[in-house]
Amino acid sequence: MSTGTITTQKVNFKVFRFNADEDYLPYYEDYSMDVTSEEVVLDILNRIKWDHDGSFSYRRSCRHGICGACAIKVNGRSTLACKESMTTMIEYFGNDLTIEPLSTKRAVKDMIIDKGDFWEKHESVTPYLVTDIDEAPTCENLVLPHDAEKLNEADLCIQCGACHYACPAVEVNEDFFGPAAFAAAYRFESDVRDSDTDRLKAINEERQGVWDCVKCYECAEACPKDINPIEKITKLHQMTFTAGIAKSNVATRHAVGFLHSIKKHGLLDEGGLVLYSEGLGVVKHIPVALKMFKKGKIIMPWNMPKSDNLDEIQKLIKSSSTAKF
Repeated sequence: MSTGTITTQKVNFKVFRFNADEDYLPYYEDYSMDVTSEEVVLDILNRIKWDHDGSFSYRRSCRHGICGACAIKVNGRSTLACKESMTTMIEYFGNDLTIEPLSTKRAVKDMIIDKGDFWEKHESVTPYLVTDIDEAPTCENLVLPHDAEKLNEADLCIQCGACHYACPAVEVNEDFFGPAAFAAAYRFESDVRDSDTDRLKAINEERQGVWDCVKCYECAEACPKDINPIEKITKLHQMTFTAGIAKSNVATRHAVGFLHSIKKHGLLDEGGLVLYSEGLGVVKHIPVALKMFKKGKIIMPWNMPKSDNLDEIQKLIKSSSTAKF
């Protein structure tokens, strides 16, 4: 029904419930409510606790989208409960909504999760400036606007953990730092005042570092502040090349092979890229490669076409690339 400009509609909520001190397995409880167009997801969490079950637990603090405490998932979509309008959620998913914590396997009580792994990874990238300072300065340490722009809004991260727990690499690799940690690493690595020499080396290591990112872009989708962690990860890739510390592995050779292919043809030679990246490891791909060749999906090196704008592409590469291969 409608009251002035405020609309109301019935919504069915399926809410994740779990108490690590009492429950062997998690379960879901159903709640039906009349939701107004003025409400955000946090209002629904409050109403469940105040009107239905006082034991229902969740984190909240600022209610202004800047502390990150209330990050949860609605129908699998990461969101800040205090920021997301219920009207938007209904438009996206309809009138049946599932509310869950960011990581069900890390749940402690209902929406509250143990973020210990998140903070450990955050700490591992030295998330602060490392520099020699004058303990009694006589003037400010000014940063020029064009230097401040290099941070590329990475300093706006609120450590909510949404990107971290949306990352599939984090779920399968306990050593992987995760997108939030990489965004923090980029923020300080790109700061002209920073002189740390170990941070870039740490994020360059295999298993834990940026080369194990699978480029799924889930972190960019999950981030409520539009920081785009995958962009920062890509820039960290470039930083390792520029610093001359990138190690030869499948991921780094993939980046180098991609550039070589574009530089040579103006187009991507996918077959050549796999061969360059994996070396002798390419043998395992032969059965698939033969099937692709029969379907005309692989172009042989001697038949690889070149872009009509190859000269222009090569000039762009020469003027923009700072990597040391």
